[in-house]
Amino acid sequence: MTEAIAVLNAGSSSIKFALFVDRRGELEVELRGQIEGLYTAPHFVVRDRSGKAQVEVCQSDGPALGHEGALEYLVAFLRRRVGDTRLVGVGHRVVHGGVEYSHPVRIEPVIVAALDKLVPLAPLHQPHNLAAIRLLLERAPDLPQVACFDTAFHRTCPEISQRFALPSELHDAGVRRYGFHGLSYEYIASTLPGYDARAAAGRTVVLHLGNGASMCAMAASRAVATTMGFTAVDGLPMGTRCGSIDPGVLLYLMDQHGMDARAIETLIYKQSGLLGVSGVSSDMRTLLASDDPRAKLAIDLYAYRIRRELGSLAAALDGLDAIVFTGGVGENAPSIRERVCRGARWLGLALDPGANERGGPIVSRPGCPVSAWVIPTDEELLIARHTRRVLEDG
Repeated sequence: MTEAIAVLNAGSSSIKFALFVDRRGELEVELRGQIEGLYTAPHFVVRDRSGKAQVEVCQSDGPALGHEGALEYLVAFLRRRVGDTRLVGVGHRVVHGGVEYSHPVRIEPVIVAALDKLVPLAPLHQPHNLAAIRLLLERAPDLPQVACFDTAFHRTCPEISQRFALPSELHDAGVRRYGFHGLSYEYIASTLPGYDARAAAGRTVVLHLGNGASMCAMAASRAVATTMGFTAVDGLPMGTRCGSIDPGVLLYLMDQHGMDARAIETLIYKQSGLLGVSGVSSDMRTLLASDDPRAKLAIDLYAYRIRRELGSLAAALDGLDAIVFTGGVGENAPSIRERVCRGARWLGLALDPGANERGGPIVSRPGCPVSAWVIPTDEELLIARHTRRVLEDG
């Protein structure tokens, strides 16, 4: 009987999913999709192997579907679609694994309890990741589940790169740089040898640019440093997140503007970044198409911060052999790639404009010391592979 693995990524207002089928030992995607607007006007979008899209409104008894209703809807849909295929497990993206979880693990109640203690480190993501896990433990207790962690890839970073200049007791208590987007970086590291063996064995900076954005320095395909830190709000400006900010600003907002922790949380996570600077949108596509000078300012700041961080990560690597663009913006915005590469000429990178407009995969000029690549990420496939391996290992 053909076996399948489902992958779930539960966010605050949506659940993304993918279904992979094992064909002759290779995992092939059967479906990808998401249920959006869980607490407003929920609707379901799915694409089959051919890319054909199906969109429908999700019906619920109340004003909103919620995570529980969405998961029930999704499980029923998958059961209809798998037919004679046997669903052998579910893999989950879990944002935070802390220091302890550096590899995917099979989910047990004791592990859920341990991951629940990490909620304060990822308050906008971890609760929703765990909610989906708990619901499946309750509704389908015999279905194996595997947790794959966004922080795990960065556990190879040197201890010095994980520290803040704070008292040691705070570091020992878990106040350190964790890094995120690790599943995306791990996928790129796994596929990079097929594109550029020199980059895979050498010094490479990967730019995961999407609504959430970060960068990771890799030496021989292992993480050395990354722009995100204790939380996923650090580093680059993002769609609605501010990125790096002087902590004195937060103290000022508390003292002079009377903002409490929740108000500051809303500000730095939901009202800042591209949206906050532009006042127009958090979507890079909208900003690139806009004539509003504030949209231009937001793009300028975004590109400037990437340029600054690229220099910092090149220093952490003692040089640079390659950069890789991935994520929604990195894969689909030639003008952003052009600006980043133009700002990296001092590092030895020369852009090929024609290749950049075509989307690569290589977008640097032949023979230049630093190569530049566009490589689509596939976190879901990586999670499916991890899930199969964990289940096979017992």
